[in-house]
Amino acid sequence: MRYEGNIYRPPSEWKSYLLQVTIGCSHNACTFCGMFKDKKYHVRNLNEVMEDIDMAKQAYKNVHQVFLCDGDAIAMPTSDLLKILHKLHRTFPELQEVATYAGPRSTLSKSKEELKLLYDAGLRKAYLGVETGDDKVLKDTCKGVNSAQMLEAGQNLVESGMELYAIILIGLAGKERSADNALATANMINQMQPTDLAAMTYTPVPGTKMYQDIEQGNFHVLNDTECLIETRELVKNLQVPDLHFTSNHASNYVSIDGVLPKDKETILHILDKAIAGNIPKRNSFQRGL
Repeated sequence: MRYEGNIYRPPSEWKSYLLQVTIGCSHNACTFCGMFKDKKYHVRNLNEVMEDIDMAKQAYKNVHQVFLCDGDAIAMPTSDLLKILHKLHRTFPELQEVATYAGPRSTLSKSKEELKLLYDAGLRKAYLGVETGDDKVLKDTCKGVNSAQMLEAGQNLVESGMELYAIILIGLAGKERSADNALATANMINQMQPTDLAAMTYTPVPGTKMYQDIEQGNFHVLNDTECLIETRELVKNLQVPDLHFTSNHASNYVSIDGVLPKDKETILHILDKAIAGNIPKRNSFQRGL
């Protein structure tokens, strides 16, 4: 298979065949993110993508899961995406799921009818970098949308039938707005109604605008206890039925995996013990992106 630059995928896509259909991220302006900085966004040549699918058939024979790379494959023209999805299902009759990252602006650029067409053609899961429900934090981090637009993007994906995997960043608001951030994010998720919610923890990335803000004293990073308190406030206020909640990424201080509301009390109990220092937390050497 042919790839350009570093390839990123969600941890849950570790079994998937990674098919690069776009290069880089169509937005690529978030102040906290160091991904795709070595690439200029563009859509790959469709014939080359089709050739890669044929190469994958020779190499893998059977493929059950596909993840469309890079950072925002849903930004490519709908007609090209449909051709790729149809080719994948013709080539791999056993294929069960195709997934992609979905940027909020690129998602909003597509009509609800287009998103439904993509779902019907086999695009069944979208990973949306929600990050936060706080308007000020979205603006400060140059996410490119406000909270109402982020909510609309998520709701449109859910309405299409896709399984929505929302990703948020604990600590993205810094010390000053931590409590407000937790509540605003929980409120957004409650309205968005994703099937999955992954809470990662903000980790400073050298070379990013936010890293410069930290060095200049303009942004104050949460410590381990403060991150856990923010996570607790988030979980306490979540009200989505049958929400698969995870906080088990390498960036997190404590690993959590459960279904809300069924496991809410158990999760809150784990967080309380971690906040009190009664269970071990990952240290800086154990954590990563």
